[in-house]
Amino acid sequence: MDEIPWNKHMSQQRSISDWIVDIIIWVLIVAIVAVVIYPIWFIVVASFSDQTQVSAGNVTVWPKGFTVAGYIRVFQDSRIWTGYTNTILYTVFGTALNLIVTLPAAFGLSRVEFKPRRVILFLFTFTMYFAGGLVPNYLLFKALGLLDNPLVFILPGAVSVWNLIIARSFFETSIPEDLHDAAQIDGLSLFGYFMKIVLPLSSAIIAVIGLYYFVGHWNDYFTGLIYIRESGLQPLQNVLRDILLANQTNQLGSGSGGQNVMQQQQLADQIKYGVIIVSTLPLLVIYPFLQKYFNKGVMIGAVKG
Repeated sequence: MDEIPWNKHMSQQRSISDWIVDIIIWVLIVAIVAVVIYPIWFIVVASFSDQTQVSAGNVTVWPKGFTVAGYIRVFQDSRIWTGYTNTILYTVFGTALNLIVTLPAAFGLSRVEFKPRRVILFLFTFTMYFAGGLVPNYLLFKALGLLDNPLVFILPGAVSVWNLIIARSFFETSIPEDLHDAAQIDGLSLFGYFMKIVLPLSSAIIAVIGLYYFVGHWNDYFTGLIYIRESGLQPLQNVLRDILLANQTNQLGSGSGGQNVMQQQQLADQIKYGVIIVSTLPLLVIYPFLQKYFNKGVMIGAVKG
């Protein structure tokens, strides 16, 4: 069968309307990217700028009156290093436990031969809509000895039902059952099939829910506020809050001179911008390495051609 010759002239010929459409699309893409990125960029620029210039509206794209006073004040507080260490430990061990619990549970609920799976999934889903509330949780954690205990950041949130449902859907729709049949022929147990075949094929969903769990642990502020009183166990978010509140208190308690109050306000604003950067920088650094898996994972359940 002869190949149909490709008409290079037709492939290269484009009308004016095609160019106009392409230009409009690119302009819209650039505008959307700018709208998303500029607020982050402005916070970075403002954190290195003189706050007088920021308040006057003179800071837009580049720093003016370059200064690192806000970062110096933040990192001078020794508590921030303790907070960083605690948050890294809580995030790493918490995310590891989340994946260890969520992935096998999702795989088990995806197996047709597991008869009680629908009942168990309903019980999981029920907890998404109905919870005990703050006071019962506090009394429960107190009875379990989790108050002022690092495990309070790790154990209570071992499973996210939403991530469990996403992983279950992935196993049902993206892992061919023929692989299980082939594994059975080769004498592989169900556990061996899960460890040696399913997990290596599930890098996308592992990266996605791992990122969800990681961000959740990193930004966990409420747990430290309610269940932790010992300062040495506080996570980074609570430490940064204390630093920010302390500087605002110093501003209110400063002398009556107007110039002194203005300087304290400018320093507090610099600290505020610095705190935002310090708390979000690790996530901004990690995300590009997981982006390709994240893009694949969010398409789970989409129509396949």
